[in-house]
Amino acid sequence: MTTFKITLAYDGTDFVGWQRQADGVSVQGLIEEALAEFDSVAVAVAGAGRTDAGVHARGQVASFTLEREISPDTLRRALNAKLPETVRVIGAETAPPEFHARFDARSKTYRYRIANGPVLSPFERRYAWHVPEALDVEAMADGARRLHGRHDFAAFQSAGTAVHSTEREVFAAAFSTLDDVLLFDIRADGFLRHMVRAIVGTLVEIGRARRRADWIDAILASRDRSRAGRGAPPHGLFLMAVEYNRPSCR
Repeated sequence: MTTFKITLAYDGTDFVGWQRQADGVSVQGLIEEALAEFDSVAVAVAGAGRTDAGVHARGQVASFTLEREISPDTLRRALNAKLPETVRVIGAETAPPEFHARFDARSKTYRYRIANGPVLSPFERRYAWHVPEALDVEAMADGARRLHGRHDFAAFQSAGTAVHSTEREVFAAAFSTLDDVLLFDIRADGFLRHMVRAIVGTLVEIGRARRRADWIDAILASRDRSRAGRGAPPHGLFLMAVEYNRPSCR
């Protein structure tokens, strides 16, 4: 058995998300179906991040094992020949037998794109949240800095989600601009369900001057989802990268 690590990019517009579900097309399902032709047994694929419906990826990581002998480069080409054009394997390599894309991940980076101009470009409508009014980006950046460090992010988690702990450590959270698009990048040791979208929706409320930046402190202390802003729509969110501490692949 050989363990593989692959890196993927995909347009999540038409998918129910990463994870296979009873109804709808998932990215995980597409890869497992493509791999079914490589092995004599069903192949289970583990993803580093369970992106939701409509969420995109530029650096999703997945792992699986195959009985069949195949080189990483041949595997990459063969998968891309079977997958739809909205899903691409951009890298493939072998990994130690114990490697797991999700459990071995040490940090993940997400990017949220806000189209902050009066008119939304038709080329951005699938990949950015259109917020036409002027935003106070300095106040939003102040709010983002308050997320740094280890906090209980229960207030930024979808209600009813069951997890062992809601504490996460944010290593970086910052804004930058590219033309009329406002980019929010956040890197952490892990994320709760809908956490990034809840944070972005909250920061936009600050940018609209409806709240002050220190609202973030009160929300974190409350551990109450109803105290934070509404979640931003999924189509502006991208999983950009997944990092691993040690050189686990070759």
